[in-house]
Amino acid sequence: MVSKEIVVQNQVGLHARPATFFIQKANEFSSSIWISKDERKVNAKSLLGVLSLGITRGTSVVLFADGADEEAAVNGLASLVATNFAE
Repeated sequence: MVSKEIVVQNQVGLHARPATFFIQKANEFSSSIWISKDERKVNAKSLLGVLSLGITRGTSVVLFADGADEEAAVNGLASLVATNFAE
């Protein structure tokens, strides 16, 4: 299992369009992927799960992945967030 803490810095956080990009990227990987905020942990491939976390600008979250491409999954999603979803 691989994990990485990231901070969401785009204007709207992980809502609507950015969340959709995040989910699409997560679904490119075969590993099981989760995202956690505070005490809640949800499937990173679930739009409703990700939106339910209420991730806003400046929020710190932790990505977890477990599977054959776990490292690529965590690094790929962290890179997507770091680019502010190409906004």
